[in-house]
Amino acid sequence: MQAFVTLAEKSNFADAAEKLFITQPALSTAIKNMEEQLGGKLFARSTRKVQLTPEGFEFLPIATRLIQDWEIAVADLQSKFSMQKGSLAIAAMPSFAESILPKYLNEYRLAFPDIKLRVLDIVMEDVIKSVEEGRAELGFVFEPEQRVNVEFVPIMRDSFIVTMKPSHPLANATQLCMQDVIDYPLVTMNTGSTVRLWIDNAYTAYGKSPNIIAETFQLGTLGQLLNQSTQDLELAIGIVPQLCQQQMERKGLNCTALKEPLLKRDVGLVMPIRKPLSTAALSMLNMVVGGSS
Repeated sequence: MQAFVTLAEKSNFADAAEKLFITQPALSTAIKNMEEQLGGKLFARSTRKVQLTPEGFEFLPIATRLIQDWEIAVADLQSKFSMQKGSLAIAAMPSFAESILPKYLNEYRLAFPDIKLRVLDIVMEDVIKSVEEGRAELGFVFEPEQRVNVEFVPIMRDSFIVTMKPSHPLANATQLCMQDVIDYPLVTMNTGSTVRLWIDNAYTAYGKSPNIIAETFQLGTLGQLLNQSTQDLELAIGIVPQLCQQQMERKGLNCTALKEPLLKRDVGLVMPIRKPLSTAALSMLNMVVGGSS
């Protein structure tokens, strides 16, 4: 295509070959192959000069536009590979999005300022779904109980904590175990959530059922409920990931470490199994995994 446009511009094999940095026989072969592929002559040749045929003249602006489109497409792709252009969609559960993710986003923006970031702040189950459906390339979650279409890479370990009002009888404890909290009323996540499943399993291991007085769909809402002054919530506790500690403390609640092996979980990245990651996503993955080691 470039040979055709250059020869049309120069109307001379010698001048066109010189501009293209190839030999005249190579240029002649390129034009011949193109004409054979298209099924007709693009040039009328004479001893002095080369002229476009009517069909060649009609094709010239199309060929010029195709070359320009190709050059633009290549430059755009090179910019993406060199991280000078592009976008990256990631998803994160709210507890991670509020506590740990800002550090990673800041590091990424400093390293790759031309990459546009889009963050989906959604519950854990929806994070995994968004990666499976391609709405996000990477997702920050606790290690899933089941994963078919995603791969999980751990980056840190999280232990659950007990959160309560400062006036609670357990508020001054430096560390608690399940036996200490198991009989107190509980504000917890909704049935069907992964966090709720883990908490229920911990109670079951001690032969107990939690005394649930309220359920929420967000951990932030759980903290707001515990902070209410109603009588039924005075002795209530919440059992939440340590990722939420700053969030709970900002609401005026106390947070105490919970010594319970069943409530220690890996936090990490999920990514699609059958779909390759973009250069932008691979850079985020390498930054996060490398920083956690």
